[in-house]
Parts: sequence; structure tokens; C-alpha cells
Amino acid sequence: MKEPTTGRAVQFESFGGPDALSVREVPVPQPGPGQIRVRVTAAGLNPMDWFMTSDADTAARFGLSLPCGFGTDYAGVVDEVGEGVSEFVAGDRVFGGAMSRAVADHIVVDQAGTIVVGGEAHHTPDGVDDRTAATLTIAGRTAAAALAVVNPGPGDTVLIGGAGGGVGVFAVQLARLAGARVIGTGSAKSADALRALGAEPIAYGDGLVDRVRALAPAGVTAAMDLHGTDTALAARELGVPDERITTIAAQIDGITPANGANTAPGALAEIAGLVAAGHLRVPIAASFPVEQIRTAVELQAERHVQGKVVIDL
Repeated sequence: MKEPTTGRAVQFESFGGPDALSVREVPVPQPGPGQIRVRVTAAGLNPMDWFMTSDADTAARFGLSLPCGFGTDYAGVVDEVGEGVSEFVAGDRVFGGAMSRAVADHIVVDQAGTIVVGGEAHHTPDGVDDRTAATLTIAGRTAAAALAVVNPGPGDTVLIGGAGGGVGVFAVQLARLAGARVIGTGSAKSADALRALGAEPIAYGDGLVDRVRALAPAGVTAAMDLHGTDTALAARELGVPDERITTIAAQIDGITPANGANTAPGALAEIAGLVAAGHLRVPIAASFPVEQIRTAVELQAERHVQGKVVIDL
């Protein structure tokens, strides 16, 4: 069978919102030494995708220039390997991250790279489908980093702000697997979904401190704010020490933010293993064909999605 010479890729020709995204026909990339080429089958969306490309100044801070691709999380199958590659062979199922270029039919990543430099790949465990694998890298790593800051365990009651979002679905379940009680903030319509993850739902917004006190009279002992600062500040008011509070989308003096780039080695493989074993599930809120990328990004950018949004390729 003749190898394709072109494929689809989502690109920006000017930075901005979803309207600036286009599906383009581009040359199929070729792997160099130490690289693999992946035929992407699914790409998971994250808030950082559209934040990084929202304007030229922000893009420049992340080293992005035009024309620019889109998306970071991917899953697929290795279809070609470069010289010196020993960890992968053609036909291997893989998942990982390639910053701002994952939504494409083909991507080239380094065998030993990072999300930012060269891209990265991990073997997809048996029992994990590609759509699910495509959601793991950014959200799973960020959740693992947040848990590492607050270190929940048996006897803890953890307050998680934004518990139904892309990172929240991982953080809730990982905290529960660690033995903690979890109270998760969300909207009224997310209550059943939060219960299904193992969290006790509570409404966010004004009066949060009083609602938490009523639900947990003995108090909360740790907190993760996965949306902004409201949950972190409420936790302080509830007496949680700063060293057991973390944020991912904002910074507060005295509180350690969680950064997925600093996740402990092996954390992502552990999360993938938990998914494969059926101990952790990833709700897929919606999936779209690549031709509907603008609609998918608009939905994801609303920040009210319960679970993950995935692009099928």
C-alpha cells in the first residue's frame, strides 16, 4: 500500500479563539534518529490548549509562533520508527503529549523527549482504549502533582474545587484511592456525576465556607483548587494550613501551586495502569470529528464540561 504523503492537521494562521482554527492538508512528517511517527487516532483537549494560543504575547511565552498547530494530548499507533529507536516498533499503541501539535493525522515525537521538547510517548496498556488514553497526559499529570502537594490519606477530608472538570475527575478518584474523604465543588447539574466519582457534591460560589462546615462539621484537612482561587481561600478560612492547599490555575502567596511538569517519574504510567485495571475511569463528556474542531473547543473552553472532550481522527 502506498504511504500517504499528506494528512490533516489543525492549525492557527493567526492566534485567537476557535474561529481562528482550521483543518489543513499538510505533508506527512518523517521521523529522524531517535524519533517515532504516530498515526494519531484521538486527541484530548485541555484548557491550556486554547489559553496558550489565545493571543500572540501568550503564545510567545510558550515558544509558539505561526503557523501553529493545536492540542497536546494524543493517542494512536506507531507507524514508522527512526534510526536508533529501541523502545517502540511499528504497530505499538502509544499515548503522550506533543505541545500544540497533537490534533493531526500524524505527529513525530522523540523516543526520550518531553511534552515541550520533542514530544513524548508511552505504551498504551491493554484494556485502555485510544479515546481514554488521549485524555491522560496533561490532566493525569496535573492531578498527580496536586495530590503530591497535599498528600491525602486515610483520615483526611479533602475539598476539591472544580471537581467535575478534566483534572478534577482524576484528582477526586486518586484522593479516594488514597483513602481520603472527598468533598467536590460543582454546579447542581454535576452532582450525580461527582457522586459517581466518589465525591460528596457541594455547590460552589457565595456561602461555600458555611456549606462545607455543615457537610463536614469536623473540618477539612486539605484542599485542591482546580479552577481559580475561591476554593483555596475558603480552605484557609476553614483552617486548612497553607502547606496542605494547592492550586493549578492561579497563584496565591504562601500556597504551593501544582505543576504537571514536575510530576514524579512513573506517575503517568501508574495512572494508566489504574485505568487498565478498572480502578480509575475517565468520563468522556463529548467526542467530535476533527472537522468539528471549532465546536469542540468552544464546548471545552466554557469550563463547565463534566469530564473530557476528545477529537477523533
